[in-house]
Amino acid sequence: MPNIKSAKKRVLVNKATNSALKTAIKKANAAIEANDAAKADAVKVAVKKLDQAAAKGLLHKNNAAHKKSQLVNKLNKSN
Repeated sequence: MPNIKSAKKRVLVNKATNSALKTAIKKANAAIEANDAAKADAVKVAVKKLDQAAAKGLLHKNNAAHKKSQLVNKLNKSN
């Protein structure tokens, strides 16, 4: 755990961003599996969160690209 105040804040922001990202991915997967009408919107939100996480350095860009590819392929197969 960091000792410096700014580092503690950064950890909290990163934790919140990671949590939001995981939630968005889970919602997108659930929408695809349930064949929800808004599944494309859920995937769009998840892709945006993945891009934001990669831009902030929370995920490696290839990791984000892989996760996006998996989501979009799953969405396309469900149609």
